Amino acid sequence: MPQPESIEDFAARVHAAQEAGPEGRLPLIDDGFTTWPTFPFDGDLRVREVMALADEEPRFGEDPATCWCAPGAEMRPGADRWPVVWRDEHWHIKAAPPSGAPCVLILEPLEHADLSALSPQRAAEFGQISVALSASVEALPSVGRCHIGRWGDGGAHAHVWFIARPARMPQTRGTFMALWDDYFPPVPVAVRDANAAAAIRGLVAAYGGHAL
Repeated sequence: MPQPESIEDFAARVHAAQEAGPEGRLPLIDDGFTTWPTFPFDGDLRVREVMALADEEPRFGEDPATCWCAPGAEMRPGADRWPVVWRDEHWHIKAAPPSGAPCVLILEPLEHADLSALSPQRAAEFGQISVALSASVEALPSVGRCHIGRWGDGGAHAHVWFIARPARMPQTRGTFMALWDDYFPPVPVAVRDANAAAAIRGLVAAYGGHAL
């Protein structure tokens, strides 16, 4: 039976390709994402050098006792910029600080668990909330699509991003919306709040919970 590849073998293959590339770097392929019309950058580019394997960096809240969800935990610096806008018995939703997207919302379980460790009950709720929240974000007049992102490298407590992609702006379609979000001027706080409130009203109507 075939066995999964080790990270050492994976990395060895990548570094061999790098050494064989121009100037000892991986090449930019002719039909790669740098040629897409949605790619945000212009000018001469080259692939960064691929570093050697290293230990995984610890994430915030790897020890549940140090996570924001621990009983008696102090508020993290800047947490007031991420207001909780919805809650039910097991989940809450935060609004991200104003950015280039019309609205960015973060869904988190109240109990300490990574996404891959959710109980069957929480996993079912996650699916239902995600569907309802995506639909309510996409109902906003300035939104063409709701992108969902889970990276999980910064914090051990599950947190899933719902990023509103502006409507009728073709360059923001797809993968690079997360980058355009950094470069578009941040929406005013009042716009962020109005968009978040409208999305949450849709979620409450479709799924339940309480707007805050």
